[in-house]
Amino acid sequence: MSLKNAKVLTISQSIQPFMDGPEEMAKVARQMPQGIMECGNEVRVFMPKFGCINERRHQLHEVIRLSGMNLIINDTDHALLIKVASVPNARMQVYFIDNEEYFKRKSSTHDADGVFHVDNDERALFFARGVLETVRKLGWAPDIIHLHGWMSAFVPLLVRHQFNDDPHFENTKLVLTVYDDKNEPLDKELQKKLLAEGYSKDLLKGLAKPTTDELYKFAMSMSDGVVKGSPKLSRSLENAIKASEKPVLAYADEAERVKAHADFFHGVLEEALV
Repeated sequence: MSLKNAKVLTISQSIQPFMDGPEEMAKVARQMPQGIMECGNEVRVFMPKFGCINERRHQLHEVIRLSGMNLIINDTDHALLIKVASVPNARMQVYFIDNEEYFKRKSSTHDADGVFHVDNDERALFFARGVLETVRKLGWAPDIIHLHGWMSAFVPLLVRHQFNDDPHFENTKLVLTVYDDKNEPLDKELQKKLLAEGYSKDLLKGLAKPTTDELYKFAMSMSDGVVKGSPKLSRSLENAIKASEKPVLAYADEAERVKAHADFFHGVLEEALV
């Protein structure tokens, strides 16, 4: 195994056993950190604390020393709560990003009728900011941030443009795993919200007509490597991956997955040294 003594931060929209869907993502985001850790690396794992997660069954508890920060999203203050739980049968913890307004509802990204939540763009922004602020508070500098799902896709923007002078992230490499999710429309005001935060119009041009696929492409443009998380992706995402000229890890089945990722991460870190 070629990856050793690296610090790998996993940020996923879904992780088993806390959530089962989307199935491929929840499974990979559960398997990968443990496998990478067992190869002799240090991991931290984060996901949103969706209201459908059973806190009692999974024994979540609040981490008081990390909670209590306020994050401003679209000109409104939102309190950041951090919870933690252990993964059964693994020496691994998962941190949860929680907030009354964004994550209290008893569903994840869609309501009971399958309708995509209108504020998912803000929930994704809050999630990304919450993770990075918590990692800073932990005083932990990841070598690699491994992102799973469109809900983690604002992390590259924040790492490259908001926290670009922060010593915690100055040498961090970003690897984005793209899944075959249904392409959903995001709030058409998204670009305007980000402009108000001081990002340049040129940087945000990929989000003029924001959808979850466009958000994947936006994140891809600022990442150091891309992983195909599903055996097949939409033509639009396949084309974007080809055009990106980033190192790409093809879809790997369960038996090969940990070794394939460890080798890929090692290659991305080596590339940085050349």
